[in-house]
Order: sequence, then C-alpha cells, then structure tokens
Amino acid sequence: MKWNGALVLGLLGLLPGIAGAEAALHFPAGAPQLNFLRVETVNEVAEPATDPLNGRITYDENHTARVITPLAGRVTKIAVQVGDRVKAGQPLLWITSGDAGGAVADSRKAEADRHLKEIAYQRAKALFEGEVLARKDYEAAEADRKQAEAEAERAHARLRSLAPGGIGADGVFALRAEMAGVIADRQVNPGLEVRPDGATPLAVITDTAHVWAAIDLPERELSKVRVGQPVVVEVDAYPDQRFPGKVLSIGEVLDPASRRVQVRCAVDNPQRLLKPEMFARITPLREPARRVLKVPSTAVITLGLQTFVYVESAPGTFEKRAVVLERQHRDFSVIGGGIKAGERVVSSGALLLNSEATARK
Repeated sequence: MKWNGALVLGLLGLLPGIAGAEAALHFPAGAPQLNFLRVETVNEVAEPATDPLNGRITYDENHTARVITPLAGRVTKIAVQVGDRVKAGQPLLWITSGDAGGAVADSRKAEADRHLKEIAYQRAKALFEGEVLARKDYEAAEADRKQAEAEAERAHARLRSLAPGGIGADGVFALRAEMAGVIADRQVNPGLEVRPDGATPLAVITDTAHVWAAIDLPERELSKVRVGQPVVVEVDAYPDQRFPGKVLSIGEVLDPASRRVQVRCAVDNPQRLLKPEMFARITPLREPARRVLKVPSTAVITLGLQTFVYVESAPGTFEKRAVVLERQHRDFSVIGGGIKAGERVVSSGALLLNSEATARK
C-alpha cells in the first residue's frame, strides 16, 4: 500500500502513545546495554524492486579476448605477466612452429609460380599479337597466370592471418594482443607445447573498465526484472560505495535443479575497483524511479497496528519514533514517514531496547 504525505502525518498524529509521548531512553557512556546495540544511518535511495540478490563480478565478454595459437609449436619467449597492461597489436609471446615455416614456404612457392606464369603470359601475349601463337594457347597462358595470382594471394592471406607481424625464416612468430586491456590470466610458460585446439586459452585480456555482474535469479523474482532495468551493485571491499549498472540479458532457460535463471548486468568500472570473481550484492531498482527512505528490516518493530523504530537522538540517547511502513523485504524496509534521511536508527538490538523501555514504565 502507498501512502501520501497528508495521510502519513494524520496517522502519526493518531499515535501519541508512540510518537513523543514516551520518555527517551538514556544510557551513560560505557553502559553494558550499548554493547548489544548497532546504529545505522537512514539513507534516501532509489526504490529497490527486490531484496539484494547474491551474485559475482565477471569479465565483460564484449571487452574480453582469449589468446589462442593458430599453429602448433613450442613457446620460446613470453613478454607479459598477469596484471600487465597491453596495447592492441603488442607482442605477448613467441612460438617456434614447423607449421609456420611450412606456411612461409607455401607463400614463397606460390609467389615464385605467379612470377613464372606472368613471364609465360607476357611471352604468349607477344606471340599472339604477332600472329604467331594460336588464340587457345594465349588464353591458356592467361588462365594459368590468373590461377597463379589467386593461389599466391591465398597463400599470402593465410600467412597474414596466422601472424600479422610476419613469420621468421626459422618458423618463429609472435602472438599479439587483439585489444588493449590488462592480462587477467596467463596459462603458458617457456618451453610449453601449444596447439590451436587446446582447451585452455594461453592468456586472457580484458578491459576492466567494463565488467558484468552475474546473478542467479530465483524464479519467484523473475517478474520484477527486465532488460535495461537499472541496478545497484555493492561489494564487501567497498561497503560505502554503490556501483550503478543495468540489466543486459536474462536467460531463456531455468536451471532445473536450482530453479534459477542467469541474469547479466553491465557495470561501468572506470576506477577499476570491481574485480572479476568478487562476490557482490545486486539490487534491481523499481521503475519509474522514486527516492525512498531505506532502513534495515531489523530496525523496524511492529506491535499490533503500531510500527516504530528507535532513533539515536544523541550519543547514548534513544527515542521511540512512529513510522509508516510502505514495504518490507527480507533485508530492508521502505519507510514512508516518521524519520528523515541522515537520522540514525537502531538496526541491531531494537527489541532489547524496547524491552528496556517497557521495563522502565
């Protein structure tokens, strides 16, 4: 149920036994009761659509490249370490390959054949123009020349695709970075035999300014999430920071065992604080956007028709305050009135505090 401002004020006015009528509780510094209390600040936030969902930070696959070798061979030299930043086209490692040497030989052979067929064609052309050579022989020489040119171009193109930086006469070629980014993983050492059909990439390059947050979304929450919806990401490493993002994709098939569906959220990470494989809490936001007061659900006490929290009005002093509860989730509650952003409420030990207040009456 949603409440307007006038109704909220009216309800609070009808609850004098809660709001303002009871004396505040005060505990001197060092009182043992304070050890059981935790106080948190009331935050004004964009209204959540669900409870925070568990997830993890992953590579943004749209900004990630996995390095594999196009030819079998032996690694002879490595130029990068995990964590190094690289530019597009920068050499990462060198491989000695018999197949690479064969590709060079094929290219040279095709070029030599093209040159020979070009000479034969020019000779046939001169003889044909002098009416010494039959047309069919001239046309055969022209066809041979075109075939040799096509074969030479095919061999050169294969060589360029295998090693854009070229292959040495000894069959050594460099694997180069396909994109700028950071070396996130390296699974290769000098002397290692590598193959193009290997199951593990030799290295992973990613741009950590862009990451994904992956969620295994429970089936019951599926109706509350859509592609393009804004989300907020939180991680334990930076408890005071919230990272904005949006839902990028929602899986089409549920896991039959867990009854969950894979959801990916795109998150900008310009300061590169979020690291792949970090655990995260992802909160989809309700649309249209609305700012609300958010408190831990453990701060809210409901007795009959009365809902209240304890506000720390001064160090060691706690005031019982009536509030209007708009929506309650497992971890947090949305408050429609009775407190203000920036006030501090008891988030742990509120029931103990209420028992103390009852005992003092």
